[in-house]
Amino acid sequence: MADSISVLLVDDHAMVRQGVRAFLVTQADIAVVGEAGSGEEAIKLAAQHIPDVILMDLIMPNMDGVEATRRAKQVSPRSQIVVLTSYHEDEHIFPALKAGALSYILKDVSAEELASAIRKAAAGEAVLHSRVAARLIKELQGRREEALNPFTELSERELEVLKLIADGMSNAEMAGKLVLSEKTVKGHVSNILSKLHLADRTQAAVYAWREGVVRKG
Repeated sequence: MADSISVLLVDDHAMVRQGVRAFLVTQADIAVVGEAGSGEEAIKLAAQHIPDVILMDLIMPNMDGVEATRRAKQVSPRSQIVVLTSYHEDEHIFPALKAGALSYILKDVSAEELASAIRKAAAGEAVLHSRVAARLIKELQGRREEALNPFTELSERELEVLKLIADGMSNAEMAGKLVLSEKTVKGHVSNILSKLHLADRTQAAVYAWREGVVRKG
């Protein structure tokens, strides 16, 4: 079919490529134009075929899928890259997307979902596995930290506790100064870290000084 979607399969496991190809050949609008068992081979075939879509594995010897994605986009900018992998950790997701991948799906997708992702990629539409989408949302929300105003996000008591954290006080010391139980102080500290998207007391102290909650007198 002249207007079929051309696809390049990239995976270092021959059995995976065979399984994916066996399904895709049953799709009238999708044509597999090549198979690559390595990142290096993927670059050569991408330059040769200029496929509409490249199905890219991430974990491969020598050249991994992230580098292969980056270089494939250089030799064939029009090709849309769909990462098809078993890995959904941050250290795989973000580098792959930054390298130029449009979609990121896991190998537990159904055959129909895979075909749908290919069709959408050919039309320039991204498809992200739900776990991947959740990680991206959390990452974007985390970047809001700089825009948070501690004077509006925190209660008066929480601001007071934050100042004492910045002064280096322990929970026990704060409890004595504020005439509160240690459990209550601990609750305030947890609320502060949660509201300001901070990981620990050290970050809270740095934040307090940086944002002017505590001033050098």
